[in-house]
Amino acid sequence: MGQCGITSSKTVLVFLNLIFWVENEVDRSIQKVYKTYNGTNPDAASRAIDYVQRQLHCCGIHNYSDWENTDWFKETKNQSVPLSCCRETARSCNGSLAQPADLYAEGCEALVVKKLQEIMMHVIWAALAFAAIQLLGMLCACIVLCRRSRDPAYELLITGGTYA
Repeated sequence: MGQCGITSSKTVLVFLNLIFWVENEVDRSIQKVYKTYNGTNPDAASRAIDYVQRQLHCCGIHNYSDWENTDWFKETKNQSVPLSCCRETARSCNGSLAQPADLYAEGCEALVVKKLQEIMMHVIWAALAFAAIQLLGMLCACIVLCRRSRDPAYELLITGGTYA
């Protein structure tokens, strides 16, 4: 039981370290994924970006102007961002940078980091609860052992070298 408690403590420390590491790793990864965006549905990176932008109501890495630095934007030459950047309330949105009010203004990086940190905090709380339960179990075992040694009705199972 003690080993499990130590393992839980190490797990909590690992997750606390991950919270601080996540932001740097997400920045590097998101830059890479945005560079590979090509706007086609079969492409996994494109689907992932479109999904994140729709679900988190965000556009680009820091804001919608980040799309101007991507290969996809330069190749299409239509001065627009993906349709997944369009606000749900903007019915006639075509992703045009000429109508920024139709686009989500907030970037996705901060929102992705926030979501990942929320998930990790749930895992940390679960690990802490597991460690607390184990600590309570060890405390109960110690109490039982202490009481057993003072109990006059306690009888040894092994007497005279034979098993009872």
